[in-house]
Amino acid sequence: MALNHYRPVLIAGLLAIPLATAHAQVFTVGEKSATADIATDFTPTHVPLPGGKLSERGRRELIRNLEAEQGFAHRALPVSAGITLQANGQLTPGPAEYRKLIYVKGQSAAPGDRVVVTSMEIKGDRIVLDFNGGPYAKHRFLRHIQLNDAPVARDTGEVATGSRITLVFEGGVPEISSPEVKSLLEPLIDFGVKTSEQAYADTLPSMLKDAIAAHEVLVGMNHRMVLAALGAPENKMREQQSSDPGGGRYEEWIYGHVPQTIRFVRFVGDRVTVVEIAALGKPIEIHDKDEMGGLNPQAPTREVAMGDQEPSASEDKKPAAPSLRLPGEAAPAGGPNKVQFPTDNHPAPIPPVPSATPSTDPPSPADPRTGPKPFR
Repeated sequence: MALNHYRPVLIAGLLAIPLATAHAQVFTVGEKSATADIATDFTPTHVPLPGGKLSERGRRELIRNLEAEQGFAHRALPVSAGITLQANGQLTPGPAEYRKLIYVKGQSAAPGDRVVVTSMEIKGDRIVLDFNGGPYAKHRFLRHIQLNDAPVARDTGEVATGSRITLVFEGGVPEISSPEVKSLLEPLIDFGVKTSEQAYADTLPSMLKDAIAAHEVLVGMNHRMVLAALGAPENKMREQQSSDPGGGRYEEWIYGHVPQTIRFVRFVGDRVTVVEIAALGKPIEIHDKDEMGGLNPQAPTREVAMGDQEPSASEDKKPAAPSLRLPGEAAPAGGPNKVQFPTDNHPAPIPPVPSATPSTDPPSPADPRTGPKPFR
């Protein structure tokens, strides 16, 4: 009855709210407003693709050089596996479906965010790359299976936040290299992240920087310079410089294989000592002279002091050896590091300590110093 009594008053109060104020407090969030700022501009690439099918060696090289690679997203990436990019072709889905995919599935990376290739798989005509863990949680099927009331895979509550891009090739995956795959993914991912070798090359003088940019190895380079110029070698070999087992050892890095140009780079320690270039139909080029032009940095050295004292400049100023003798006490006649044998001269006996108040009374019969009491 009380509610019915105040109902006209409530209705009158609601009707008294201004119409403009009511409209100002109402807003609508939809697909168009939420995805209005997402850029979907796309320009196909024009990367020359090699011929021939992808070999097993090429497949291993792709996996080794692409996994764990880092880049930056050129556009917003959805948490989905529905992105398909044709090599030098169009992107699927189209602009409208792409925005809807982000609205429904969520966004994995915004433009400019760093992404990492966490997994990749090469199939007949496509390369499947997962970024930031991929769009599916780990063990998403096994976590629903139990054996004797025990789950096969533990459900940790992990939520997938990655994305998947499928790069499709017409007629099958060719004998393609990792830089070419990165160029094909350029509309979506920018892999222009400097590696440690590239960052190290930028700190070198211009002559060495130009040689590394031209992929040339000079006699006198160290391991990091060679890695920046040619990358990791295909094969390594360690040998003795002579038949003497105690002779010096060297390491040789081998680049290329027949019919390509083969380079043999020999290291002794951390420096290149010999470079041999074997090109098809040409005599072997041997470089064994220093080509650094005085730019070879010296190996860093450091002198470690013994204990808390710095090493003295002269051998005559060596610190005294530790001793238990008092200051000014003479050393024994036998000299240091000599055994001291005992002598026959026995030391004098120590006299008894006199009492402070000697007694003149005869000892008592019960005194233990006089023995037992006489028998009566």
